Amino acid sequence: MERKTINAQNAPAAVGPYCHAVEAGNFVFTSGQIGLNPETQELQEGIEAQTKQVLENLKAVLAADNLTLNDVIKTMVFLDDVNDFGLVNGIYEEAFGDNKPARSCVEVAALPKGALIEIEVIAVK
Repeated sequence: MERKTINAQNAPAAVGPYCHAVEAGNFVFTSGQIGLNPETQELQEGIEAQTKQVLENLKAVLAADNLTLNDVIKTMVFLDDVNDFGLVNGIYEEAFGDNKPARSCVEVAALPKGALIEIEVIAVK
């Protein structure tokens, strides 16, 4: 199977030894995105701002392979505090609109750089 590495210029630089996404066949698997501002590499303040930034970062990664959130078929959401689920869910629902991908959402002990949320997606071409 052919494999293509995707690095988006409009998304934050990776904070480790990985790429933004990998295209394999008709599938695109993104690395997790946290709420880093791509211009400053600083985390946005608060769960609402971080969630919105994560979704913008994912849009940038997908756009680098000519995809949008409408092409997403599965999401994995990692929260620092599951009590933020309601607020995150509202922002998430607004971003995805009528596209309702399969989703997992879990609370984790910690996220990179002290982030409050991380999301990764699988999209199909």
